[in-house]
Amino acid sequence: MSASNMPVGYTPPKVWKWEAENGGEFAKINRPISGATHDKALPVGKHPYQLYSLATPNGVKITIMFEELLAAGHHGAEYDAHLIRITEGDQFGSGFVGVNPNSKIPALVDHSGGEPIRVFESGSILLHLAETFDAFLPNQTAKRVETLNWLFWQMGSAPYLGGGFGHFYSYAPMKIEYCIDRFTMEVKRQLDVLNKQLADNRYIAGDEYTIADMAIWPWYGALVLNVVYTAAEFLEADSYSNVMRWAKEIAERPAVKRGKMVNRVWGDLDGQLAERHDASDFELRTQDKLQAE
Repeated sequence: MSASNMPVGYTPPKVWKWEAENGGEFAKINRPISGATHDKALPVGKHPYQLYSLATPNGVKITIMFEELLAAGHHGAEYDAHLIRITEGDQFGSGFVGVNPNSKIPALVDHSGGEPIRVFESGSILLHLAETFDAFLPNQTAKRVETLNWLFWQMGSAPYLGGGFGHFYSYAPMKIEYCIDRFTMEVKRQLDVLNKQLADNRYIAGDEYTIADMAIWPWYGALVLNVVYTAAEFLEADSYSNVMRWAKEIAERPAVKRGKMVNRVWGDLDGQLAERHDASDFELRTQDKLQAE
């Protein structure tokens, strides 16, 4: 392509200034500074674990973990799940910022011991709970390391899927070919990584269901099942047969079905549970209650 035929692009200024919202669905909550915008204390329920979250993929990781722990008989894992509406700026309240200075969900306060312990970043929360309850993280060194390999793989890869592909494919106010092509290429490479890993393994890290599965499924499992970004056809999700097999198997776990409902306030009413404060909340749900919420 000759210089005269090159597309006209954006020339960055010498010094970038935040002068306007950047458009898109989340424009009102994006800003280049951190810290609280208003005073608001966080509610505290009756259980040892207080979760402040929303049913985005990162939030779903943690509610699945709690529901799996309870299903496995770890009664000390009872939790309250408080709704954080990120589009309304709840994550910038002083109480939330005190738990997570990065103002991202999920955030957890562990009241099970003496002094409350704040835990933020979904990978850190999963690891904290796995170590606390000696569950879903193998004790044998090689298997433990393999599980953590994939846990941190997800933490490092998800920004390309969510902040990259998801943003430009689903949320950006305009479709930019270069951005969509760039991130689609990377997401398909990541799916290929998972597909090859799952060719000889039932679960992500081997023959055991672990926190690696809980971390990866809400992103990549939901992606191929067309729950996240409704991009399954665009990405040829069916071609990743091993990922699809794994995603469908995880989706049928009762704890996963419960976990993905918690802190969800969109979609079918039958799939929503705005807040969870007791196991009976799943049974006590009614259409009138959901509509009132």
